[in-house]
Amino acid sequence: MTDPVRPPVDILIRRLDPEIPLPAYEHPGDAGADLRTTVDAELAPGERALLPTGISIALPDGYAAFVHPRSGLAVRCGVALVNAPGTVDAGYRGEIKVIVVNLDPKEPVRFKRGDRIAQLVIQQVEKARFHEVGELPGSLRAEGGFGSTGGHAAV
Repeated sequence: MTDPVRPPVDILIRRLDPEIPLPAYEHPGDAGADLRTTVDAELAPGERALLPTGISIALPDGYAAFVHPRSGLAVRCGVALVNAPGTVDAGYRGEIKVIVVNLDPKEPVRFKRGDRIAQLVIQQVEKARFHEVGELPGSLRAEGGFGSTGGHAAV
């Protein structure tokens, strides 16, 4: 038995630049809606920039938006997001901006106004209550992390 499809969550959006398309899902089933830049920019190898998207949003309580990189930009141009994923909290009402970095060692990367630069994923988030304790309960993994399970030829 499959889970029933949930209806989409309604997000209020303010267009700060009337000529830039609103975020949109490129294909049915996509998790991320494309974000576009409102400016032209050129990044030298190793350079980073804060690119505006021309939108601000109001998320319902219990939701957050996460700014993810675009895989095509990563593989073709070496573009990454410095703080991926960037978190947009439900209470934030400012313009969504994306911190991009050019990781290509030789070639600059150019962005034109209207280029898709990242994707926005909307998710429900849980609130946690933190309880301080002197010791945590044991687990099979214990403190193993940072490659402790192998899975790479160099390990």
